[in-house]
Amino acid sequence: MTILEKALEARSKKVNKVEVTKALKMPMDVYTKLEEIAAAGYEGLAKEDSAYFLKCFGLFDKGEDFMLRVRVPAGHLDYAQALRIGEIAQKYGNDYIDITTRMQIELRYLKIEDIATVLTELKEVGISTFQTGVDNPRNIVTDPLDGMAYDNIIETMPIIKKMQSIFLENPEWVSVLPRKFNTGILGSMSNSCNIFGHDCCFVLAQKEGIFGFNIHLGARVGMQAQDANLFVCTEEVPAFFEALLTVFKSYGYRDNRNKNRLIFLLNTVGIENFIAAVEAQSGLAFQTAGISMVQSHSTAMGSNRVMLRNGTFAHKVVVPSGIFTGTDMIATANVAKAYGTGDIRLSYDQNIYVVNISQEKISEFENDAVVSKYAQYNNLYFNDMIACAGTQTCTFGVIPNKPDAIDMAHFLSHTVPIENAMVRMNWSACPKGCGVHGIADIGLEGCKAKDSEGNKVDGVHVFLGGKITRKAKEAHILHKTLPISEAKHHIKYLLKVYAKYKHAGESFEAFDDRFLSANYSFQALGFYTKINHVLNELLSLNISFELDEYPQSNKKEDYEIFNFGLRLFKLLTGEKRFVSVLGLEVNEIKPRKIKRDEVSKLNPNVPKQLSEIIYNMTHETKQERTKVFSEVIVALKEIEKKNSRP
Repeated sequence: MTILEKALEARSKKVNKVEVTKALKMPMDVYTKLEEIAAAGYEGLAKEDSAYFLKCFGLFDKGEDFMLRVRVPAGHLDYAQALRIGEIAQKYGNDYIDITTRMQIELRYLKIEDIATVLTELKEVGISTFQTGVDNPRNIVTDPLDGMAYDNIIETMPIIKKMQSIFLENPEWVSVLPRKFNTGILGSMSNSCNIFGHDCCFVLAQKEGIFGFNIHLGARVGMQAQDANLFVCTEEVPAFFEALLTVFKSYGYRDNRNKNRLIFLLNTVGIENFIAAVEAQSGLAFQTAGISMVQSHSTAMGSNRVMLRNGTFAHKVVVPSGIFTGTDMIATANVAKAYGTGDIRLSYDQNIYVVNISQEKISEFENDAVVSKYAQYNNLYFNDMIACAGTQTCTFGVIPNKPDAIDMAHFLSHTVPIENAMVRMNWSACPKGCGVHGIADIGLEGCKAKDSEGNKVDGVHVFLGGKITRKAKEAHILHKTLPISEAKHHIKYLLKVYAKYKHAGESFEAFDDRFLSANYSFQALGFYTKINHVLNELLSLNISFELDEYPQSNKKEDYEIFNFGLRLFKLLTGEKRFVSVLGLEVNEIKPRKIKRDEVSKLNPNVPKQLSEIIYNMTHETKQERTKVFSEVIVALKEIEKKNSRP
C-alpha cells in the first residue's frame, strides 16, 4: 500500500454530508432537466439541486433568486460575449454585475424561471457556466494582458484552452473532485493574478535557457502555495495538470470539508510523495525547479494605461469593488469596438482592460462617456483595491464590505493623497477570505466590533505586510476587532508614514520591506496608529506622533516602548524626560523622577490615564518599565472608552 493509499484509508472512516448528496444523482442529469426545473419554479425545486447540483453549473440559490457565476477563461471576452453579458444583466438581473478575483463574472437577482434561458443565451456566444462552483476545477487565471504585455514571455491562453479541454463540460469531470480546485498560470514577469494563491500554480521560470513554469501547490486562505521544486515545459503542462487532478480525485479526502483542500493531502503525504504519484500517473519524469522569473508588480499597477507590445494601449477601467452594471458593460463593449478590436480583459483586481487602442485614438477613447464615468476612480486607493461580496449578496458576509471599501477609499483619497505611489488594499467580508486580504499591503477582514458604548457595530481585523511580488507572504495582523469608523484612521496614519518616507515611485510593498517591517515590530506599528488615533480623533490635541526615519531600537520591544515613551513625554510637555539616555539606561547620577500624573500637570489637555501610561513606559528604573506593547494597548483602550465621542 502506497503512502497516499494509507493516508486515504485513515481519512475514509466516514464521508461528509456533501459527498452523501453527490451520490444521489449525476450532475448532468440535473443539467438536462434545467428547463423543467425553471418551469416548475421554487415549489418544485429539489433540496439537493438547490444545495449542490445546480452549483455545478454556476447557479447559486439565494432564496428568492439566483446568482450565476460565469466562466471567463483568462478573463478574455470578445465583443459579442461582453455585449451579451451586459444584455442579460439588463434583462434578467437588475442591471447588476460583479467582477470577481477569478477574472470572471457573477450575475445576480435572476428569477428561477429565467435560468435555463440565460444559460442558453450565454452558450450562443461561447460562454460556459460549467464547473464554476462546488467540487470542480474553477476558472483558470493568468495575466490579464497575456500575449500583449511587454513582460509576457509565454502566452498562456493556448495552454489554458488545452487544460480546459480535459475537464470543461466533460461529464467525467463534473463534480468528481473532493473539493474545489483553483489554478493559475503566469507567463509574465509581473504577478498580476496572485499567482502563488491557488491550489496549483504555474509560475514563469527558466531552466537551462528554456522557458517554462515552476510548480507551487496547496494554497488556501491564510496560506500561500508551497514550492514543489518542479519545472514543467509548456508542452508538459496539460499532461501534468490532468495527472494532478486525477491524483487529487483519487486520493483527496472526503470526510471533513474544512480539511480536504489539496494542502491537507500534501501535509499528510509530503510534497515529494505527491509529485511521485503525479509522475506515475502521467508517465513523465519532470525536472527540478528552474529560476523563477516573476519579479515585479503588474506592469499596469498604479496606472490605468499601459503600452502593449504591438504599439497600442490597454486602458484599465477602474471598477470600484468590482461593482459594474449591464448598461456599462454594453457601453464598454461598444467603446472597445469603436476604438479597439472589441476585446476586453477582466482582471484579478476586479477591473476591466480595454485593449488594442491605437495611440492616435487613446485621448478620444478616454473622453468617451463610460470611460469618463469611471475616471474618477483612477487613484491610488481604488486602482488596485479588491473587495468580495458582503452581507447584501453573500450569506457568509459579516459586513457590507464592498460599500465599506469604497467609503474608505474615498476617505483616504481626500485625507492622504499621494502621487506616484501604489498600495493594495483588499477587503474580505468574513474569515473565508474571498477578498484575499491575507496577501494585501493592507488587508481588512470583516467582523463584528463594539463601539465605545458597547454596541455591536461593523468592524474589521486589520492586516499589514502581505507580499505577492517575487514570492508570496501572508500579512501579519496589526489590530483585531476595530470598528470600521476607527479603522480608517489607523490606516490613514500608516499611509502618512508611507507618504513621508517613501522613495520616488516606491510601492507600499517595497516600502514595507525597506522601512516599516525592517525598522519596527508589528507591535510598535500597532501602537503608533493607536496612539495617534487617541491623540487626535479622541483627545483632539491636533498633534502627531511620528516614526523615526532611522530608529536605533533594532525592533526590540522593550527598547521601542522606552523610546516611544521618551518621545511622547517631549511631544506632550515640551520637556525632556531625562537629560541623557544610552540605550535602555538612563545615563545620569540622579535621573529625573516624576509622578504618575506629571504629564497631565505639565499639559492639562492630557488625561491622567495617558500620563500614567507614559510614566510606566519611561520609569527611571528599567525593571519597573512596561515590557510589552499589549499592556500599553489595553491601557489606551481604557482611555478610548472614557473619551470616545459619538
